[in-house]
Amino acid sequence: MAESSGVQRNLALQRQWYGEPLGDRVRRLVVAFRISQAQLADVLGISAPMLSQVMSGRRAKIGNPQVLARLVMLERKVLIPGVAAGEPDAIKQALEDVRQSQPSVGRDDLPVKHAANGEEAAWPILREVAKPNELEAAASILEGRYPGLAGLLRRAANGD
Repeated sequence: MAESSGVQRNLALQRQWYGEPLGDRVRRLVVAFRISQAQLADVLGISAPMLSQVMSGRRAKIGNPQVLARLVMLERKVLIPGVAAGEPDAIKQALEDVRQSQPSVGRDDLPVKHAANGEEAAWPILREVAKPNELEAAASILEGRYPGLAGLLRRAANGD
C-alpha cells in the first residue's frame, strides 16, 4: 500500500513538473521511433532500469538535465517529415543525432507551459518544420473541419 501511494505521489509530481506522467511521454517515443525502452534509454543516456523506474512512477524525476533535454529533442524530432512517415533512415539519423548530442541545459532551454493548455510549447516545434506562411496556409485548409487546430497553427505562425 505504501508503494502504491508513493507511486501516485510521484506520478502527480511528474504531472506538475513535466505536464504529464513521463511514462506516457516515453511510450509515445518508443512507438514513434519503433524502438525498445532499452534502446531509448541508450539514446537518452540513462540506464534501462532507471528509465523503467521513472516510467512506472517509482522515481519522480529525471535527475540529469541533459537526459531531459535529449527527451525533449526526441519529442521534437518526431515532427521531422521522414521520422513522422516512419522512414528507417530518418529515424536512425534522428536517434543518432540525439544520442551524440551534448546539450547545454539552462533555464531557458527546456519548454515550460505558459498558456493554460500548454500550447505555446508547441509553437517553436511547429516553426521548425514550417514557415509562418506555410502554417497560415495549413490553417486555412483545416479551418472548416478542425478550427481548434487551425487556430493553433495561426497562433504559432504569428507568435501570439
